[in-house]
Amino acid sequence: AEAQNRAFGRAELGRGGELDAVIADFLRSGASGAERDWHAGSAVEQRHYRLTLARVPLRAEPVCLATFVDQTAELRTQDTLKREMATDSLTGLPNRGGFTDALEAAMADGATRWAVLMIDLERFSRINACLGSMAGDELIITVARRIKGALRARDVLARTGGDEFGILLTIDQRDDEADQVSNRIRQALSTPFRLSDYEIRLSCAIGMAFGEGIDHAEDVIRYAQLAMKRSKTSKDAEIYQPRALDSARAEFAMETALRRAIENDALDLVYQPICDLATGRVRGFEALARSVDESGVAHSPADFIPVAEESGLIVPLGRWAIGKALATLAQWDEQQGGDCGVTLAVNVSPIQLQRDDIPAVAAQALAKAGIAGQRLRLEITESALVGDSERVSGV
Repeated sequence: AEAQNRAFGRAELGRGGELDAVIADFLRSGASGAERDWHAGSAVEQRHYRLTLARVPLRAEPVCLATFVDQTAELRTQDTLKREMATDSLTGLPNRGGFTDALEAAMADGATRWAVLMIDLERFSRINACLGSMAGDELIITVARRIKGALRARDVLARTGGDEFGILLTIDQRDDEADQVSNRIRQALSTPFRLSDYEIRLSCAIGMAFGEGIDHAEDVIRYAQLAMKRSKTSKDAEIYQPRALDSARAEFAMETALRRAIENDALDLVYQPICDLATGRVRGFEALARSVDESGVAHSPADFIPVAEESGLIVPLGRWAIGKALATLAQWDEQQGGDCGVTLAVNVSPIQLQRDDIPAVAAQALAKAGIAGQRLRLEITESALVGDSERVSGV
């Protein structure tokens, strides 16, 4: 009976001969105890144990007590939780964490070449706002299916953000395979989507980065996102260029310097005269912002205004410009002993028109400076007028 029980136990635990060898090695080592993982069964029904070995002084010869603790249920629960944490609940695709894990595995393998594609859906937030979150979710699911249909079975598609997808693409022979995939994706998304009574056309920005010479998965994703940002302007799929990172760092440094300059009132306005060509008389001035960093280097508005718009600093910058210009006009009036007879024009960014209450800002600045409203001109671009005519008309 004892022999049958031993045989049954070894059959359940599997690898009986290997277990004998493990015990023999343990006894020869002279150690008093040891632990290791032990697996038994087929790959489908594999069970996981924690094997503890202990030397027991029961007889003259060494005796080993082997204890198996079944950890199968615990490990399966852990695996389930890991899968759930790495999976997007809406589409069932890997999420940002799962995509990073897959990318790290590809980098560690080193046997194949690969590329990362990042895809951003344009105007999705507007669709989500107009049709509701449920319609937006339905659209995301449909988009995911179409992109998946444009890929090969071995490629990995993930939803890395609200309207952003990532692709880990295996490169078989040539780098232009990534271009071919991006073209198939654009083709797949070019067919209109049908939601309720609406026919929706989507466009996307695609950025690509190849893994040569890059050590960290997050760096590859970031580089592809930088290329994707450039794609939003060019309207073509873009490949990451090393100088793009330098440009991004320069923009970040400028954003930091601009934020500090606004906080410390270190910006300045210059005034360009507006002349009446018939009489040659100066009728007004246009206020133009200038930024000088701590090292004394002057920056053109063409450099810092786009950075201010993207970072949201355009709102405090625009408010400062209106207030500063009107304060200067009040000083001119005081020097002349009354109305000096000129007007001031201040440029207003389309981003500020969308995010700020321009009438209230202008009214407050006019009241503070004691200037009549007809002496202030707010200048906007034609693109701002076309893009949001209803809001602009209120200004």
